Amino acid sequence: MADNFNNNDFMNNDGEQSSANHNNGEDVFSGKPKNDPSSKEVDVLDFEDFDETFNQKNTANNKLDMLRDLHLNVYIELGRTQMLVKDVLELERGYVIELDKLASEPVDIFVNNKKIAEGEVVVIDKHFGIRITNLNEQNKALKGLA
Repeated sequence: MADNFNNNDFMNNDGEQSSANHNNGEDVFSGKPKNDPSSKEVDVLDFEDFDETFNQKNTANNKLDMLRDLHLNVYIELGRTQMLVKDVLELERGYVIELDKLASEPVDIFVNNKKIAEGEVVVIDKHFGIRITNLNEQNKALKGLA
């Protein structure tokens, strides 16, 4: 019966499904009654065992590797202060703004607006730099993942 397949068995000229040519409850491909239990064939597939430990380790490493190439905003905060609008409007060249931190205090290091460490200001070939003196506890744990 499967050899006698004809598109007209399923579609009329308007492209709609036609029920007039169905084979009265028979399976179109096998020719057996649709409710006949012997017409249902089941193939059992044999799959290899899945090693979850291997996959979990590689997935964690792959995720970290993907993150290594991301660009992050890093900024150093020397200190803070508050000023009135009138004082900000009077700022001009040579004006000195006093900050809330002492020169001997460590500066704060932020990555994407989150404080991750503290450090001290150094000068390297006429450029400022920061020597990290203290990492936050959370960042010490994350460093162990790398």
